[in-house]
Amino acid sequence: MKFELAGAPHLPPAQSVAGLMRQVLYALVPAIIAHWWYFGWGIVFQIVLAVGFALMFEAIMLRARRRPLKIFLGDFSAVVTGVLFALCMPPLAPWWIAAIGILFAIVIAKHLYGGLGFNLFNPAMVGFAAVIIAFPIDLSNWLAPRQLSPGLPGLAETARAIFTGQLPANLSWDAISQATPLDALRSGVQDNLTVTEIRRDPVFGDFGGLGWEWIANWYAIGGLWLIYKRVISWHVPVATLVTVIVLSTPLWLLGPDTNPSPPQHIFSGALVLAAFFIATDPVSGCSTLRGKLIFGAGVAVLTLAIRRFGGYPDGVAFAILLMNMAAPLIDRYTRPRTYGHRR
Repeated sequence: MKFELAGAPHLPPAQSVAGLMRQVLYALVPAIIAHWWYFGWGIVFQIVLAVGFALMFEAIMLRARRRPLKIFLGDFSAVVTGVLFALCMPPLAPWWIAAIGILFAIVIAKHLYGGLGFNLFNPAMVGFAAVIIAFPIDLSNWLAPRQLSPGLPGLAETARAIFTGQLPANLSWDAISQATPLDALRSGVQDNLTVTEIRRDPVFGDFGGLGWEWIANWYAIGGLWLIYKRVISWHVPVATLVTVIVLSTPLWLLGPDTNPSPPQHIFSGALVLAAFFIATDPVSGCSTLRGKLIFGAGVAVLTLAIRRFGGYPDGVAFAILLMNMAAPLIDRYTRPRTYGHRR
């Protein structure tokens, strides 16, 4: 005997923190592979270092706070923090930078605020902001992409550079390092060059930076997959990217020689990574739907302002931290009206 089952609304199965974090890690894998292809083995070492330090500091703080290790170490939140931090690091950044950055991320930004779910600021961005302010020179030594490099360091050479600071005799920092596209834009504008002249540098690709634009594409594909899987909502990424396009397009049309194009803004730096993987953090971001739109737009406005007038060529990390401070207030004034009550 058959019974027809109606398509009544059913509650979706609850997802665990570990399950959500694993989905985020899966979505980052294609971009990590692209990062490895264009810039070599450094990204692998940076991820291993950052994740290792993240788990170590997480265990120390959990022990100090008398919290169960197995549950919290197994939720993958510290792993995600370590991976996001590593993706912001130059491939050959010294190992101790990962230690200091993750110390700020896990100990200060996360556990001193009460642990997972209580942190006001995104831990990975706190760690990155701390090291880029303290060690700007070390974080400026980006490798040239594979197409422009005389030879990317191999596995053993990369390990030697990260742990000892020494390169093989046939390589020098001046030969293998190069300004990022945003650095090149910033220094070129300061030298009174037009954007057209600046973009003649081979470090630029079709839309953004050579190699960087493909990495950004894979971040976007991974982010769209997270939206499809309902790990994140579309509000923050769309608000961030659309706001960048809306604000940068008129400036570019009015002054193409002094203002980068919208694709240049989007496909250079960490904007796409931030839009899909960092600004969507449910703890340090907004929780209301209108609040998420405002949050994403605010990240875009502040990023463009810092790139234009600030002291750092990218500015995404500082934009997110500033919006983290505003998130509680935004949520307060964008709460939906409770049925039967006035707003």
